[in-house]
Amino acid sequence: MTAPALLRVDALGHRFAGTPGGRAAVQAASLELFPGEVVAIVGESGSGKSTLLNCIAGRLVPTEGCVHYRAGDGRWLDVHALSERERRVLARTEWGFVEQSADLGLRMDVSAGANIGERLMGQGQRHYGLLRETAGAWMRRVELDGSRIDDTPRAYSGGMRQRLQIARNLVTRPRLVLMDEPTSGLDVSVQARLLDLIRMLVARLHLSALIVTHDLGVARLLAHRTLVMREGRIVEQGLTDRVFDDPQHAYTQLLVSSVVMP
Repeated sequence: MTAPALLRVDALGHRFAGTPGGRAAVQAASLELFPGEVVAIVGESGSGKSTLLNCIAGRLVPTEGCVHYRAGDGRWLDVHALSERERRVLARTEWGFVEQSADLGLRMDVSAGANIGERLMGQGQRHYGLLRETAGAWMRRVELDGSRIDDTPRAYSGGMRQRLQIARNLVTRPRLVLMDEPTSGLDVSVQARLLDLIRMLVARLHLSALIVTHDLGVARLLAHRTLVMREGRIVEQGLTDRVFDDPQHAYTQLLVSSVVMP
């Protein structure tokens, strides 16, 4: 990579309060993400993947280490030194976060169009006609029926809700998208179509993405590089094909051998 990193995580750690000794969910995790790159974080349930992602996003406060992000104006920002207001601004402008459950990432009682337009309004857009036109265009872009722009997400299937959540996040063209198990709980056929959509949008918009998944097939399809986590630690990382075709760590070997890779 010749371009400077977009995201840099150094020796990040997080311990849960209230457990004996403060159980470490993440330990000494370090990674870099470059412009236009997709990195997957894989591992079994409880390996610390989602905790790491939430620490990076500023939703959890790490007990050690730091997260730095290179903003659009070139400044390096210490994510956890930002005020709550500054993090909210960052989250609705340069970042996107796709939740595992679309119910958490959408406002379930307002229309699909309003869900998409809300982020644009957060950037100062107020023209109703333009907001509606943009929302409709993005619905079509994620293969949703634009005539259902006034329906609430409650009227949508699980796969359709995830598409709507993706549109809501990408309408402001963020530089970085964080995804937490974006295809979990979906039928296989729905999952396959959603993965194709994510891959297409990431490539066309030149997005950088960090994707947490327990599904190695998702990582194989989407990620340039893959990080493997076990018991809160990153035990292996490298180019995705190399990690899956020639795993070096014993845990990665066990993980790969336990599934049939596409």
